[in-house]
Amino acid sequence: MPPLTDIPSRMGAAAQSLWEASGQLIQPSLRLGVTGLARSGKTVFTTALVHHLTRGTNLPAFRASAEGRIRRAHLSPQPDDAVPRFPFEEHMAALTLERRWPQSTSRISELRVDVEYERKAGWRPGPASLALDIVDYPGEWLLDLALLDADYAEWSRQTVEASRRRDRAAVAGRWHEVLRALDPAGPVDEVLASKASDAFKDYLLALRAGAEAVATTPPGRFLMPGDLAGSPALTFAPLDLPHGQTIAPGSFAALMERRFEAYKTHVVRPFFRDHFQRIDRQIVLVDVLAAIDAGPAALAELEEALDQVLLAFRIGRNTLFSRLFSPRADRVLFAATKADHIHHTDHDRLDAVLRLLVNRASRRTEAAGARVGTVALASMRATRETTVREGRETLRAVAGVPEAGERVEAEVFDGETEAAIFPGELPETAEAIFQGVIEPGSLRFPRFRPPRLPVDAAGRMAKMPHIRLDRALEFLLGDRFA
Repeated sequence: MPPLTDIPSRMGAAAQSLWEASGQLIQPSLRLGVTGLARSGKTVFTTALVHHLTRGTNLPAFRASAEGRIRRAHLSPQPDDAVPRFPFEEHMAALTLERRWPQSTSRISELRVDVEYERKAGWRPGPASLALDIVDYPGEWLLDLALLDADYAEWSRQTVEASRRRDRAAVAGRWHEVLRALDPAGPVDEVLASKASDAFKDYLLALRAGAEAVATTPPGRFLMPGDLAGSPALTFAPLDLPHGQTIAPGSFAALMERRFEAYKTHVVRPFFRDHFQRIDRQIVLVDVLAAIDAGPAALAELEEALDQVLLAFRIGRNTLFSRLFSPRADRVLFAATKADHIHHTDHDRLDAVLRLLVNRASRRTEAAGARVGTVALASMRATRETTVREGRETLRAVAGVPEAGERVEAEVFDGETEAAIFPGELPETAEAIFQGVIEPGSLRFPRFRPPRLPVDAAGRMAKMPHIRLDRALEFLLGDRFA
C-alpha cells in the first residue's frame, strides 16, 4: 500500500491520466521521452528527429515514410506551458551554420510536432494526425528514481561501500577524509553539513569526468542544481553508518536523513509525477564506444546504469486501467550513439555489445509486456568511410574533421583539416569485449565536428546525414502510423 502522504499525488496523477485519455479521442498524441547517459548526444538526437520529420526526409526503415504516407509535419505550441521549450532552431543553427555540437542540457524541455499522415489500407484508411510531444530530460534525473524506494540509511551504506571499490577509491579520497571526521550521532552543524555535501559533490563530479562517464550514484541534481543551488534539499551527503544502528532524533544523521527525504519530496517525486509517469515511449542514448575503450570497469559501470534505467520503468501494456493509475512506457529503446566513429562493418557488433549489456534487465521487462530494443546509430553523421594504409595493410577507416585540440597519438588537430583515422575494430563476438580483448585506450575515437552541409542553387541546405535514425523511429513510433 502506498504511503498516506503519497495518496494525493497518486490521485492527481490518476486525474491527469483520465484527462489525457479523454483527450486522445479528440487529438491522438504520443509522449516520447528522450534522455541519455553523460555525453551521449541526446540534444543532437532530438534536433535530428525534428529536422527529418519537418523536412520530409525519406527514411527507408521508417515504414510510414518509406511508403510515402507522411504528408506533412510541423511544429506546434506545446501542451505544457510551465515546461521550457526545446530550442530546436538554436540547436539547428549550432549544428549546421556554426558546425559545433550543442551544449549538453541540464533541465527538462519539450517540443510538439504535429504529423499528418495516411493510414494504411484497412478497416479505417484515410488521413489522420498525431501530436508527437518530445520530452527531453537529463539522464541523471532518470537514475534518481531509484531513490524513491530507498531510505537514507540504506542509500548511505550502499553509496559509501561503492566509493571504496578499487576503481573509485582514488577519486573519493577527499570525501572519505571528511567522512571520517563526521560523527553521525553528533549534534546538528550546518557548517559540517555544507562541508560534507561539497566533498560528496566533488566526488560525483570526478566520477562523471572519469573514463566511465556514466556514474550511477544519485542524486543527479547535485550535478545540475539549477534554482535549487544552496537549498537544504541539496545540502546533504551519505554518512558511514554501521549496520543495525538507528538514527537518533536531533542528531547530525537525522538532519541528513531529513534532507534526503526533502530531496525525494521536492525533486524526485515531482519529476516522476509530472513527467516520467506520462511518457509513452522512451529512448535512452548511451556512449557505448567510450565504455569499450575505457575497459572492463567502465563496462561494468555502464551495465549497472542500464540495469537501473530499466528498473526505473514500471513497464507493461498501456491498458486503460493501467494508464489511469500507473501510466508507463510500453517501448524502451537503448541506442549506442556515435556509430559514425567506426566503419559500418562494426555497426552490428556495437549493437550486439549494447544488447548484451541490457539483456538481463530486458528479459524482466519483456516478461511484463514491454518491448525493449537496441540500435547503433549516429543522429548526425560527422564522418565518411575510407581506407588508410599502415605498412602493407589496407585498413577500413573513417574521415572527418576532428575538433581543435583533439589528439590521436602524437598528432594534434586544428579543427579545420579533414583526417582519415583507423579507429580500431570491434571483435566478432560481444562477449570477447567483456573478457578484456581490447586494451583500454587502444581505440581511436576523436571528437569530430559536425559536417559541412552543401547548399543548392536555391539556397536550401542539404538534409542532415545520419546512421540508422530511421530504425529508431520505426521502433519507437512505427505502430502509431499504421
